[in-house]
Amino acid sequence: MGLVFADQGYLFIAGLTVVGVVLIFLSLVINSHVAHNVRADLRHREKLLEYYRNTFSQIGVILIGIGVSLSVFYFQQNYQERSRRNAELQQIMAKMALQLARAAAQMSSLAEFDEILDRHGPYVDPSTGNTAAADRLQGAELSTEIAKIKIVEDDVDVRDLGLLNVSPIFENSFVVNEIDPALWFNIVRDEANIRYAVTQLAADYRDLDQALGGASGEAAAADPQKATAARDQVLDIFYDIDLLRQSGRRLLARTCVMLSAGTGFTQMKPIDAIETDAATHAAWIAKARPELARRAVGSQNCFNLLDYKPG
Repeated sequence: MGLVFADQGYLFIAGLTVVGVVLIFLSLVINSHVAHNVRADLRHREKLLEYYRNTFSQIGVILIGIGVSLSVFYFQQNYQERSRRNAELQQIMAKMALQLARAAAQMSSLAEFDEILDRHGPYVDPSTGNTAAADRLQGAELSTEIAKIKIVEDDVDVRDLGLLNVSPIFENSFVVNEIDPALWFNIVRDEANIRYAVTQLAADYRDLDQALGGASGEAAAADPQKATAARDQVLDIFYDIDLLRQSGRRLLARTCVMLSAGTGFTQMKPIDAIETDAATHAAWIAKARPELARRAVGSQNCFNLLDYKPG
């Protein structure tokens, strides 16, 4: 909208200037007629033409002066607007770089989730019909997974993973109006998924403790009733940490790609390799890797920042 008004303003200035030039030209033409009437001694006509000449020339000079003044004003305003925009853009990029560094520091936590989920091959949510992850949670395998989950619960503070948001950086700036709507939707969606997963994972840990009832993983696996309850909670944990690692890595990958584009990131379109919802996290990694491997922020390769470590 601002560009439309700016274009209309320039058209108005150009119109004033053209009219002013035309009036000056007319005054020169009239002046030649005045000279002719002076030689012909036509006093009455001479005075009338002098009046028109003076009027046209004065109005022409005034219009040209207004046009020049408005041109200077518009140029100053545009320069100040560009300066403010560049300053704000640089500030936004600095905040994005800081958030990228924070997110990259959390990827080692997601790598611990990789070791749990992909130890027997890429994890597939049992709700999709592939029950491999659920079928193997029996006996010793169930107790092993419970032990790993307990270690991760102590090592990884999921509340830190809830700090991966980047949308607050854009919310009160001009950038929010320039980012592609589909890209903005995907950013907000991933942040919502992370908040959901973090909240649910904290509840899942409590529910697993209740299912165990104070028993060890081995004891719970040997008790059919506790084993069934514990198995259900382990599957819930699997689902939430898979959602957390997928949304967290997609958010980091997107931020890294945007930063690698420099100040032109506001014109960036969604990249299918990053935005796609793959059947497994491993499939997403395989598709996103070529796109991320050729992009970098400083000396940091965007793919390496993901810290993906399959089991």
